[in-house]
Amino acid sequence: MNPPLIARNSILITHNSKLINKMIQKKILTIMQCGRKVTSEEIEIIKETVNLFNRLSRKELAETICEHLQWYTASGTNKAEACLKLLEKLEDKGLIELPQKKTLKPRKASSAVSFTERTDPRPEIYGTLKDIGKVKPEIVDDKESKSLWIEYMSRYHYLGYYKPFGFYMYYFIKSDNNILGCILFSGPSKSMGIRDKWIGWTNDQRSRNQAWIANNSRFLIFPWVHVRYMASHVLGLIIKNIEQDWEDKWGYRPALLETFVDPKLYKGTCYKASNWICLGMTTGEGLVRKGKTYTTSPKVLFVYPLAKNFREILCKEKLVGRVF
Repeated sequence: MNPPLIARNSILITHNSKLINKMIQKKILTIMQCGRKVTSEEIEIIKETVNLFNRLSRKELAETICEHLQWYTASGTNKAEACLKLLEKLEDKGLIELPQKKTLKPRKASSAVSFTERTDPRPEIYGTLKDIGKVKPEIVDDKESKSLWIEYMSRYHYLGYYKPFGFYMYYFIKSDNNILGCILFSGPSKSMGIRDKWIGWTNDQRSRNQAWIANNSRFLIFPWVHVRYMASHVLGLIIKNIEQDWEDKWGYRPALLETFVDPKLYKGTCYKASNWICLGMTTGEGLVRKGKTYTTSPKVLFVYPLAKNFREILCKEKLVGRVF
């Protein structure tokens, strides 16, 4: 008579755990997580830390382990989210036992952005770059300006506003005392076939170094502004300054810019005029994740290398930001 299914599973987990522990002792087990190869020695450090600090929460454990392993993001903060995923993998293998997850209170739905008179349409602006005075991108770095930026973007961009993930940079486009538009650079696409093939990096290199790509995810010139060549002019100015701007804010310099243009709405003329490289059309399929699928309409992908050796930078084994 066969033992009950639960008992058989328990025996199997115990057996697998013993095999994995033997592999660790022989120093032949490694685990890949977010592009980092976690060695047998590091797995032993993690096991000791979990056992020693068993009263800590999962988040506190991840922060502590990141410190021990010197596992940092490009800006120098602990790579806690990736570490949490690693801890869950180790728990699934029966190597550690994590504290119970805390029950989180449901978040209140965020209220929609209210439109006020401060972002009401202005009189039409026509002319050339010379006519409207010196045009420049200006970094948005205070709470009041950011609130205004979000209201403009929510009100006039066809995609609206979303809180960017990863690292980001907000800009206003200004001329004298006039605000003419808004620009956002944020985290890159997690995976993009034509881009990744063009760069020539592996999946591990992409997972590890993708923060060194910045995505021009929003570009808005207000509908009442009609100044020829202004968009490409502004992009050219940003290209000259974004490496330093990014380093001042985040502690490292991006090596490549990317952006996606919907061909049903735009031709990408300003990107072509400012020498961005067109890599072609995306498939419209999102990054495959377990239990999740999603699609979007195909876009035209443009990139702009900020460094001559951008491929070498993006494929480095140990690419680091400010902490080192």
